[in-house]
Amino acid sequence: MKLFVIIPTFKRRDLLDRVLEHLDGQTRPPDEVIISAPDDTHVGTFRPKHFEISYVFGKQGLCAQRNQAIERALGRCDIITFFDDDFLPADDYLRRLEQAFWDNPAWAVIMGHAVADGARNAGYTFNEGLTLLRQAERQERPLSVSDHVGAYGCNMSMRASQIGDLRCDERLVLYGWQEDIDFTSQLRRFGRIVGLSTLMGVHLGSKSGRESGIRLGYSQVANPVYLMRKGTVPASFALEIMGRNVVANMIKSLWPEPYADRRGRLKGNLLAAGHLFLGRIDPEYILKL
Repeated sequence: MKLFVIIPTFKRRDLLDRVLEHLDGQTRPPDEVIISAPDDTHVGTFRPKHFEISYVFGKQGLCAQRNQAIERALGRCDIITFFDDDFLPADDYLRRLEQAFWDNPAWAVIMGHAVADGARNAGYTFNEGLTLLRQAERQERPLSVSDHVGAYGCNMSMRASQIGDLRCDERLVLYGWQEDIDFTSQLRRFGRIVGLSTLMGVHLGSKSGRESGIRLGYSQVANPVYLMRKGTVPASFALEIMGRNVVANMIKSLWPEPYADRRGRLKGNLLAAGHLFLGRIDPEYILKL
């Protein structure tokens, strides 16, 4: 199988270089890595030894950047793997991934297990993340397979032949809250969407390049409503994720973490709720905020 890795990036030039250097240590190197960025000011100078690297520029926003890279990759590979520009895969990640696709033709989408996820806390430096990863690699990894509505975008893979005309929904602008679930859930018609415990990595959760609190808060309500109406996620999933985030923002806005704009998120939640009540909620409204 020919395997391409796509890494969308934005304002993380130095971190991207370190992530690429780490990726150069895969026991099964990717056949090509495609870096998708608005322009060349977002990329560094690292040149890998074990895989080809190419760049595609022109668009900004996670969905748009994923799409321009998909256009570059389709027709030239069998597997497309998306890594965030702050995700560190275990050194055997791609080897295990390729074998999983070979052994399980009924699997359409595979995502790995983030043994540490900095998106849920203050985040990790590169060195902290690498230390956590090496500790996890030394431990026994029993196989566990779990089914999901969609895949977590920091590390998700799919069969290129099944993508066809499907693209990430560019109405989910900027950071694209839940765009990964929307995109991968539509591949379920080809097979299972699974998470594998043996595919490990660390998501650093870098806070650079993130959107403002109010924009994220608006998206936390507007995007699930949009996807529920679109029919790509069940109502139970959309309502659960909205409720969880709104409640968390309400409680934590009283004593907000230093790394999260909880009050801004809550303000965005309430603004989106008002728009929902008025019948004019729109995921693209965050461009006006």
